[in-house]
Amino acid sequence: TVFNSLNHDMTLTEFKFIWYMEYSHRMWGRVVGLAYILPAAYFWRKGWLSRPMKGCVLALCGLVCFQGLLGWYMVKSGLEEKPDSYDIPRVSQYRLAAHLGSALVLYSASLWTGLSLLLPRQKLPETPQLLRLRQFAHGTTALIFLTALSGAFVAGLDAGLVYNSFPKMGERWIPDDLLAFSPVLKNIFENPTTVQFDHRILGIASVTAVAALYLFSRKIPLPRRTRMAVTSLLAVACMQ
Repeated sequence: TVFNSLNHDMTLTEFKFIWYMEYSHRMWGRVVGLAYILPAAYFWRKGWLSRPMKGCVLALCGLVCFQGLLGWYMVKSGLEEKPDSYDIPRVSQYRLAAHLGSALVLYSASLWTGLSLLLPRQKLPETPQLLRLRQFAHGTTALIFLTALSGAFVAGLDAGLVYNSFPKMGERWIPDDLLAFSPVLKNIFENPTTVQFDHRILGIASVTAVAALYLFSRKIPLPRRTRMAVTSLLAVACMQ
C-alpha cells in the first residue's frame, strides 16, 4: 500500500541504497557493541581493572546494550500501522529522541572516561570565577543536549520541510499555527511548526551560550588545554 501511494516510482537500485544504509547502521552498531564488550571482558579477566573502573565499564557496556534495544524499539514504531497516517510510515519522534539522547550520553561518557585515564587531572584553585565558569559550562552542556534532542523531533516529524526561510518563518517572525494543537503542551512535541520554531530558538541560544562561555573564559587564567577546549567548542558551534 505504501509503495503504491508514495513510492511507486522507486527503482530497485534506489531501494537497495536505502536498505544498505539501514543494514550498515545496524552492523556498525553491533561492531561498536563488540568493541566495548570484548575488550572489557578481556581486561576484567586479566585483572587490569580497578574496582571503580569495573563499575564504569559495566555502566558503559550496559549503555551500549540499552542503545541497541532503543534502536530496535524505535524502528518497531515505524512498522506499526497508525490509524491517522497510512501514507507516510515514520518512527515515533519520542523514540527517535530517546535513541539519539542515549547515543549522546554513551559517547560523552566514553569520551570522559577515556580522557580521564589518558590525561592527568589538573588541580586549579577553586576561585569564585572558576566555580561560575564550571556552572556556566554545565548549563551550556545541558542546553546543547536539549537542542540536539529537539533536532530529533524535527527529523521525526519532517518539521524541517514546513518552513525553509530564515530568520523568519515564511513572512512572519512567529507563525500563526504555532499553537494550533490542543492541549497547548502537545504543540511542543507533535506540531511540526512548533518543533521547528523551538529548534531554531534553542540553536540560537546554544550558539549564544557558547560564545558567552568563551568570552567569560578569557577573563580567567586557565591552563592551555582548557583554553584550547573552549576555543574548539566555539569553532565547532560556529561551524554547526
